[in-house]
Amino acid sequence: METSMKTNRRLGEGLTYTVLILGSVVMIFPFVWMVLTCFKTQAESMAIPPQILPSHWDLENFVTALQSLPFVNLYINTALLIVLRVICAVVFSSMAGYAFAKLNFPCKNLLFSIVLVQMMLPSQIFITPQYLMLARMGQTNTIFALVFPGIVSAFGTFFLRQTYLGIPNEIAEAAYLDGCTKWQTFTKVMFPLTGSSCAALAIFTAVFAYSDLMWPLICNTDLNMMTLSAGLSTLNGQYTTNFPVLMAGSLLAMVPMVVLYLIFQKQFIQGIAMTGGK
Repeated sequence: METSMKTNRRLGEGLTYTVLILGSVVMIFPFVWMVLTCFKTQAESMAIPPQILPSHWDLENFVTALQSLPFVNLYINTALLIVLRVICAVVFSSMAGYAFAKLNFPCKNLLFSIVLVQMMLPSQIFITPQYLMLARMGQTNTIFALVFPGIVSAFGTFFLRQTYLGIPNEIAEAAYLDGCTKWQTFTKVMFPLTGSSCAALAIFTAVFAYSDLMWPLICNTDLNMMTLSAGLSTLNGQYTTNFPVLMAGSLLAMVPMVVLYLIFQKQFIQGIAMTGGK
């Protein structure tokens, strides 16, 4: 009977590994196909049946992509977008989350309900009023226009409110007894305790900002003020698209995020796991 149990356990493990390997292959296949397409000609990329390997391995498509787009400006704009949105999300969401969790003020529940409603509504319905606000301020085609929708994060406010609710009130009361003001209690006592939650929020904010496409295309029409995702969309033709050049540009756009992930892989995994636990 023990032998039968071991056999069943091994079969179960073998089936599990098989499914995981197949899933990994399915997930990584588009990336591999993109890399191979970077080295193909336009005719090879559209061949039927599909041609897996390129006939010649050269960097011509990368040169064309670099000549077609101002990648230096796109990298800078994307980096500023990510950094500024992360800073705004962490700072303002921390203050709002702490206020909703630990302070008492008029219309507290009503205001938090508004935050929840904003989370439930699709972000597309806010595009028109946000653009009109920027247009009246004369801030289109600027870095501020890219950051504007992410100045306040409804998800970050809700997420950090839940974090502050998990911190015992006795800690804040002890700070009050030691002579701290409410602001000092927040900045010197409570906020440092949310380091892991702020790291998780920063990770998700960075990923969402990096992949944002619709808003950068709407608020900035100048190619030099676009982000990587918006700039790559300009390589799409109306009737035909040079897919090898588009894939080469996409690979160049992926490099910074892949490097960041490899450097901060541990923080990425910890942040996602901690968020799931919350």
